[in-house]
Amino acid sequence: MYDQDWMQKAIAQAREAEAAGEVPVGAVIVRDGELVAQAWNRPIGSHDPTGHAEIIALRAAAARLANYRLPGCTLYVTLEPCTMCAGAIIHARVDRVVYGATDPKTGAAGSVFDILGTRKLNHCVDVTGGVLAEECGRQLSAFFQKRRSVVS
Repeated sequence: MYDQDWMQKAIAQAREAEAAGEVPVGAVIVRDGELVAQAWNRPIGSHDPTGHAEIIALRAAAARLANYRLPGCTLYVTLEPCTMCAGAIIHARVDRVVYGATDPKTGAAGSVFDILGTRKLNHCVDVTGGVLAEECGRQLSAFFQKRRSVVS
């Protein structure tokens, strides 16, 4: 499969998040062409500020592989990871992150911060941004537009 195919799977996870009233962010983790874990945002419903799709996917992948390190894995996520998620990605030793939409407010993979790419830490992650960015961004924008119209 190609990056776009895996990103489509992450987008499907984001739809699950939206259906549950969560911000539509989805993530999948792949190793050797095999799906290892998938998750969607759950901080609201779980009352957990760490309930980001990336964190949940990392936990599931670590449990499935019986290792807190995830070498050889690629994380696909519909929105650029935040600083919390970037830190967890580094600690897990994920090889690569592929994200869809850039997060101009809290992104930590090159937009606001470049935590994943810094050489100052003990692990550097290969990052590919903008994969199906328009579709990922549209999904997020539509969600927040609907949310604002309900509040108004």
